[in-house]
Amino acid sequence: MRSFTHFLAIDWSGAKGERQKGIALSLADAAGGPPVLVERGRAWSREEVLHILRDEVPPNTLVGMDLGIALPFADAGAFFPGWDDSPGDARALWGLIDTICAGDPYLEAGSFVTHPEASRYFRHSKEHVGDRFHLPDAATREGRFRVAEAAQRQQGVRPVSNFNLVGAAQVGKSSLTGMRMLHRLRGHVSVWPIDPLPERGPVVVEMYTSIAARGGGVGGAKTKLRSYEDLNAALGQLGSPPVTGAGPIDDHSSDALVTAAWLRKIGHEPAYWNPPGLTEEVARTEGWTFGAL
Repeated sequence: MRSFTHFLAIDWSGAKGERQKGIALSLADAAGGPPVLVERGRAWSREEVLHILRDEVPPNTLVGMDLGIALPFADAGAFFPGWDDSPGDARALWGLIDTICAGDPYLEAGSFVTHPEASRYFRHSKEHVGDRFHLPDAATREGRFRVAEAAQRQQGVRPVSNFNLVGAAQVGKSSLTGMRMLHRLRGHVSVWPIDPLPERGPVVVEMYTSIAARGGGVGGAKTKLRSYEDLNAALGQLGSPPVTGAGPIDDHSSDALVTAAWLRKIGHEPAYWNPPGLTEEVARTEGWTFGAL
């Protein structure tokens, strides 16, 4: 199994605007020590994160990003069944989103979710649900899910459909903006499992912070860590030294910190790179969530 020297966790945001308080980066060193927040004195922009991953990240880094790296495909045999321009794999999906959103600033994805055809597949608000959000043969009340998200549910966490753009738990907007970034990282980093795990170079994986929190011993329906005391208890469960601080901590920072420690603990274990539901077709189209077994 490949070894990594650094573990970078990125809590991502799909919100509008240049700089996002919802973006947090944390780095853990394989040599030990507590994970540390990567800070630059002001809120991060998506373009700055793109620059770090393309030009600055240490070459032997495992990068976990809290977003969906693709949309559901296996349930209906297409990302957008009924649309002639529906892409055939995840990389083509990223390219389509980036092309349609070429005029959107800050790696935003507003032009995609308002596109005359693409918009039909998304839930935009409680009152505005696209006529193809629910598909006759692949429908649930909550929309469509990927194979990896079904595996997450079996582990006791509750992912939200990437076609859902409504509510605090939605990851649709962050996933779409993230796919624009992944498209622009082509040739610079590998994105597992859409790319095979390479022998060298940085590797990006999709992660779900609730799985990392569960790895840190956080149980029940709520997996957010909102105090340094709770964060350090979770870090201790992951074999990590504590971070400095007391009292409240924002959950973007705590998500990034606990996930960096979690990646360091389990990133070398073969089982996480070979989950039972991950077929070649699923890898090519939907990708996978690291830690979903």
